[in-house]
Amino acid sequence: MLNWAESIRFACEVQGVISMRLLCLVQGGPQAAAEANLMVAEKIAAFADAEAALAHALLAGEDLMAAAERAYAPVRSRVQANSHRLALAMA
Repeated sequence: MLNWAESIRFACEVQGVISMRLLCLVQGGPQAAAEANLMVAEKIAAFADAEAALAHALLAGEDLMAAAERAYAPVRSRVQANSHRLALAMA
């Protein structure tokens, strides 16, 4: 279940990803263009996966909170992957 501590943790991780992406974009060049394209493509994919997970959960008869948690999972997973990837790239 999503609680307030997880909400704060996720918000901080999202802010970190945004900050690292902005640093990459400010540097310009082909890497910045690739990151911008990746950012858009990943958002589309993440929201499509979240929508599919939500619909699947609701069609399976799960309650709204369980369905929301299932929809949150692919977004959380992508944010974590981006945080890790960008942190390694910044090192």
